[in-house]
Amino acid sequence: MTAVPALVPVAELVKRNGVTFARESAAYRHARDALLAEEIELRRHIERVAEQRRALPPGPDVQGDYQFVGEQGPVDFAGLFGDKQTLVTYSYMFGPQRERPCPMCTSLLGAWNGEARDIQQRVALAVIARSPIERLLAFKQERGWRDLPLYSDANGHFSRDYGAIADDGSDIPAFCVFTRRDGHIRLFWAGEMGGETADPGQDPRGAPDLMPIWTILDCVPEGRGGNWYPKLDYGS
Repeated sequence: MTAVPALVPVAELVKRNGVTFARESAAYRHARDALLAEEIELRRHIERVAEQRRALPPGPDVQGDYQFVGEQGPVDFAGLFGDKQTLVTYSYMFGPQRERPCPMCTSLLGAWNGEARDIQQRVALAVIARSPIERLLAFKQERGWRDLPLYSDANGHFSRDYGAIADDGSDIPAFCVFTRRDGHIRLFWAGEMGGETADPGQDPRGAPDLMPIWTILDCVPEGRGGNWYPKLDYGS
């Protein structure tokens, strides 16, 4: 077993940093160094969580009459993997009852579109919604998405089994990871953070956040804002 190198104490890493900016005050540097220590701890905590996730025991078998329609026609669940052994799925809030898709989901997927070709070098990716494939592809063209693989959940069974339909039939976003090992398809991990696990004053969200826009806004003084959300159209 390869020995894991001991981590350098955070205080020492802060001392090694050595970054300063022209005309900064001593108060700014003191506060910035304290923040840097927290940022280093956050990075380390993210890595610990990722390691714990990767170490999960085998998840439940995937069994169900799952039927999808993609750009190339009908496909079963195994077909979503293509030649990959891991599949990432996102359940898009664009069911047949909606006139237009969820703006938040759309913002997320717009960012993912730019990374889709890179992601698919390592794992399979499927964006799944309950609307007919023709409707999904029309919106894909409207948004200019080139690389996102969209699939219609033809009978809704997948969406129902993996938390993408509420009791009242409305859409719920869902992020899942599946594996195919030795002929067995299993759920590896799925996001489980929602309203019940939300902190006071915050919108329900998972961690790490899947939306790059929030990562950027978390770095600015205005923050995310309490009542601002992405829109489908900002007008001319």
